[in-house]
Amino acid sequence: MLDYFALFLVFFVILVLFYGIIVVHDIPYEIAVHRQHPHQDAIHVAGWISLFTLGAIWPFLWIWATLYKPGIGWGMVHHTSDSDIKTSKLELDILELQKQVELLANSQIKETKGI
Repeated sequence: MLDYFALFLVFFVILVLFYGIIVVHDIPYEIAVHRQHPHQDAIHVAGWISLFTLGAIWPFLWIWATLYKPGIGWGMVHHTSDSDIKTSKLELDILELQKQVELLANSQIKETKGI
């Protein structure tokens, strides 16, 4: 009876280790899914490949998955948003219009004074 229990325990431990390794190797993919990473599928495939390389590329997958942030992107280059560009263009247009109004007001004052 003890032999059967030992055999069951060996198979159970092997099964738990097998599934545990698969779950650990899927952590970068789960991070990528949570962050809506654009390369989710590539990270998932590379996670499976890392099983065959005995986890040699797994730390790089973790880094790759965590570099991307939702709403920000990669965060390595500061991107000006379209609203910032539109705002700065509007500010320049307002300044140009103010100069034109000032010139017209000055020319009208000169005309009324008869200069």
